[in-house]
Amino acid sequence: MDQIGAVLKRAMPFQTVSPEMLQQIVKLATIRSYARNDMIYDFDEQADDIYIVASGSVNHALRSETDGQILEKVMRAGDVFGWAAVLTGRSVRMARTVCQERTEVLRINGEALMQLIKQEPATGDVVMSRFATMITREFSASPEVAARVPKIGATQPNQAQGGGTSDSVARFMFRMSEWLKSPKPYLMVIGYAIVLGIWYLTVEVWKLPRFRDMPGLTVVFTELFNPDPVYGLSVYTPEYYDHIWASVRRVAIAFALATGLGVPLGLFLGWSKTFREYVFPIFETLRPIPILAWVPLAILMFSGTETPVIFLTFLASFFATALNTMLGVESIDESYSRAAYCLGASKWQVFREVIVPGSMPYIFTGLQISVGVAWFSLVAGEMVSGEFGLGYVINTAYTMVQYPTIVIGMITLGAVGYITSAMVRVAGDMMMQWRVRELALGGR
Repeated sequence: MDQIGAVLKRAMPFQTVSPEMLQQIVKLATIRSYARNDMIYDFDEQADDIYIVASGSVNHALRSETDGQILEKVMRAGDVFGWAAVLTGRSVRMARTVCQERTEVLRINGEALMQLIKQEPATGDVVMSRFATMITREFSASPEVAARVPKIGATQPNQAQGGGTSDSVARFMFRMSEWLKSPKPYLMVIGYAIVLGIWYLTVEVWKLPRFRDMPGLTVVFTELFNPDPVYGLSVYTPEYYDHIWASVRRVAIAFALATGLGVPLGLFLGWSKTFREYVFPIFETLRPIPILAWVPLAILMFSGTETPVIFLTFLASFFATALNTMLGVESIDESYSRAAYCLGASKWQVFREVIVPGSMPYIFTGLQISVGVAWFSLVAGEMVSGEFGLGYVINTAYTMVQYPTIVIGMITLGAVGYITSAMVRVAGDMMMQWRVRELALGGR
């Protein structure tokens, strides 16, 4: 049973199901062994079961329904085939499958599987969506074939069109329900409660020597949610959102510039040794210079008060993005490029198909770091030459001895920064589904 569960976890459609449902699917599965050159099924046979390769390999020859062309694919451990058993309409095989070596497969009755996943519509929507994605992306089947994947929810859109809004909502709700079932949200709440509790005790209860002059928890939150704030800034005042918008706009512009310039520079630094010899020494000379050291030059180079702040924000973000992208290119095994060249790929094709995808995990790690350093460099810029923004709020509150406003600015800065980092992570997961699957299969 453990072996069957391990194989199911590697299969794309079942990677996100709950442990409880996975155990129920395990009960539906049986293991079958085949010798080399054994045919598992042929064209136009009755499609009753789906199969998952446990060990060995299977040649899958799919016949196109439009032009009759045969599309061959080798199925290995964790790959799913026989998906015609879950399609609506005519349930016959569209492929011929032959074992290339001694092979073990899991066999699951399609009708029984459908009855099981219908018991949990949210989970079923995700499983069927993954079947549709797998059919179009991994088997290069036509959208018309993927359209025959059944819809568990009554409002599900056409799966062949990529899911649509309702599909995304269903998957989001499923992931949220799984997240709420896990200990993560509750541990997060406990973590925040511990920090806030320590803040309250050290400042307002124990009044420790180094903390008693700090604004307390109750003072800060009373000011933050006060319709008539003592120091003029709370969630009820328009100025609060003006400052947030000013900072978000500056970070967005700086981050976009840093990404647009830093990612290509990092790719070329890692890919071309000649280019790196010229550019990297200059890059490494400029990178350690603190942001505050650039302030006088920024004011001299750029007119007005807005552009210097964006420039200072851009600098730190740019260096983090470029350096991580370069490291991403260097992390790619050179054998991949050599294999591509041996297969006749041009330099541009290797760059586009090997270098860029291979460095994506590092690029998005760099972008998460980049958006973080953009925020703290923004604060430095706004303290010096800004007229609006959270950094300006913190600096002005300090000079006017408005200590609760300082903490309000810091809390807001942390919250907005957390949200922007989360947005980068989500974008990275959406653009690197192959990486998510690789990690689920035990890759590194």
